[in-house]
Amino acid sequence: MTQHELIDVAQGASVVDGTLAWVGMEAIALPFQVGGQPVNGQVSAGVSLDDPLTRGIHMSRLYLALAELENQELTLPRVAAVLENYLDSHAALSDTAFLDLRGEVLIKRPALISPLAGWKAYPFTLRCRRDGRGLQAMLDLTVGYSSTCPCSAALARQLIQQAFDEDFTDMPISREAVRAWLGSEQGILATPHSQRSQAHLSLRLADGIEKLPIEALIDDVERSLGTALQTAVKRIDEQAFTLANGQNLMFCEDAARRLHRTLRRQASVDGFQLRVVHAESLHAHDAVARSEWNWTNA
Repeated sequence: MTQHELIDVAQGASVVDGTLAWVGMEAIALPFQVGGQPVNGQVSAGVSLDDPLTRGIHMSRLYLALAELENQELTLPRVAAVLENYLDSHAALSDTAFLDLRGEVLIKRPALISPLAGWKAYPFTLRCRRDGRGLQAMLDLTVGYSSTCPCSAALARQLIQQAFDEDFTDMPISREAVRAWLGSEQGILATPHSQRSQAHLSLRLADGIEKLPIEALIDDVERSLGTALQTAVKRIDEQAFTLANGQNLMFCEDAARRLHRTLRRQASVDGFQLRVVHAESLHAHDAVARSEWNWTNA
């Protein structure tokens, strides 16, 4: 052995025979783009180790191949090319390659009425696998929204009715008197409880997609829920948001059914599993609903 030759013990025989489903690296820092916006991403890259006698894989080859995604728009063809590189560089060792990319998409959102606007972050993970069946791509998304409990709204209305009956038992009722009463703390003595809520979506992307449909999916999800979280607001926007919540009462079951219907209509989605979480302001626990479609073999 010359002084320039270095030992690669990973290419020696395995001390204990056996195959491994996944070998690679996690939490690799990698900048890329989604929708033209930079993403400070993290990547998990791996392959199966199907040769029971080989001790290890070529991890540096997995890492270096990620340069093809660096500062580039994240598309499925680019991911597929990296996974193909993984399999080519591990011929006779691996039959399956994996690549998970996670980050937060930043989308600028306008206020409801005023000319203000601000940025919202939407966490996502693109989970891809390439094997003898081709490329399978899963997209995980988290979308926040506001939900107002229908039960608490009904109870609040009942208390207001009771207070009205008590306050106007022996009083003449006029438009001016009722208007003044409604604007007082004595009149609106009860309010419904609301909570910041989240929709956690796992979506199997349809074959043939190139550009990730993240922003379009988020837009449809927020439209279906009706009360998206806001960024910069003036009082007029806050009032409009209050009105939207009051006219859009939702149990977690309501939100899950809306999302199920919306996602079934997406041409880019071939199957999904969803979970909505209403982090209740009444209870110390969360209200949760789940649904899925075409997910058995996902």
